[in-house]
Amino acid sequence: MSRQKKSSGTLGSRDAKKELFDGFASVAKVMSSGRRAEIVDILAQGERPVDEISHEIRQSIANTSQHLQLLLRAGLLKSRRDGTRIYYSLSGSAVSRLWAAVRDVAVEHLAELEELATSYLGDRSSLTTMTRSELRERMDDGDLMLIDVRPEAEFRAGHIAGASSVTIKELETRLDQLPNDRLIVAYCRGPYCVYADNAVRILTRQGMKAARLEDGFPEWKEAGLPVEASNTHASGV
Repeated sequence: MSRQKKSSGTLGSRDAKKELFDGFASVAKVMSSGRRAEIVDILAQGERPVDEISHEIRQSIANTSQHLQLLLRAGLLKSRRDGTRIYYSLSGSAVSRLWAAVRDVAVEHLAELEELATSYLGDRSSLTTMTRSELRERMDDGDLMLIDVRPEAEFRAGHIAGASSVTIKELETRLDQLPNDRLIVAYCRGPYCVYADNAVRILTRQGMKAARLEDGFPEWKEAGLPVEASNTHASGV
């Protein structure tokens, strides 16, 4: 729906109400694509350029750009240019909350979502899970190590304060840098991100104590818990 369009109906008319609710629905319509929902999920981690988003969602740059433009026109994203690259980010925290609400309603009311999640994530029943409040308390005690297993660009854009960057791709090559005498807690993009699950499986196979955060960085940030960002490459463990 064009933002310039004005209702021709009188105050309180049915036509005016219809246009208003069509406007509300236009946001849901834009979110009706799985790839656009995936883009929102990625950008909830922080700002990313088009080529990196394209790589993450396994789409061509042309197709990715079309999705981004639809999200941009709906007011869900904002963009900036840096030289020849265009960077996109969510237009506000309300967009992240919208995505979380859509996801949560789908999980609660669509029976097949559990089967789809298991098909993607695997059996989680043997994985130790830690809540946000438990993690905050244990971090204050200093008896665990927190690792961020997302891509390093996302870690630099923002991460849980005190976390170390150990991407899932490099985890197995850095096992000798991780402690054997402390619990290692892994987190990634959210409750349906497979990276943390896989990290816990890798660590436990090595006989190490490991757990996954119940959700991820966006939920931690939305809860007002401590976060930090880095403009340089993350330091080693």
